[in-house]
Amino acid sequence: MTIALYARRKQWPLTGVTIRLRYSRVHATDCAECETKQGLLDRIEREMVLEGDLTAEQRSKALEIADKCPVHRTLKSEIDIRTTLSG
Repeated sequence: MTIALYARRKQWPLTGVTIRLRYSRVHATDCAECETKQGLLDRIEREMVLEGDLTAEQRSKALEIADKCPVHRTLKSEIDIRTTLSG
């Protein structure tokens, strides 16, 4: 959605966006760029398909915008979940 809104605002010839996600658990020792070095990590692999006659520069910018998406930023940040039971 973030990419589509950005493309519309910039009047790019984007006709569709498909995002495919694959989830797995990996050993921290298998992730050289990860901060955590012990235990298991959640890994999400993201594949983006951009439809339309976009330039290489527009495609590169779309990838940059995807990383600024609120959902992406939330998943990349430290998450503190606090649950209360009501009723």
